[in-house]
Amino acid sequence: MKAMAVLRARLLDKEQRKKNEEITEERRSQIGSGERAEKIRTYNFPQDRLTDHRINLSIHNLPRILDGGLDELIDALATSEQVRLLERSHP
Repeated sequence: MKAMAVLRARLLDKEQRKKNEEITEERRSQIGSGERAEKIRTYNFPQDRLTDHRINLSIHNLPRILDGGLDELIDALATSEQVRLLERSHP
């Protein structure tokens, strides 16, 4: 009886550690290391362009974007996230 309780506790501990590692890895992938090569977005004023490097999207008309016209960018990011989640759930 005691051996089963010990085994069960060890198995539960192992499963919990595995879940914690997965959560930690997911957080690391979202945060990154902060290196210059990991930049998210570039605002190129001479070319009137914003580029989001995560989804490889370039949008022109920086004044509109800086005034809050973010719908195109937000829609593209949301679509990219949905695709990523679908790919993870259906390997």
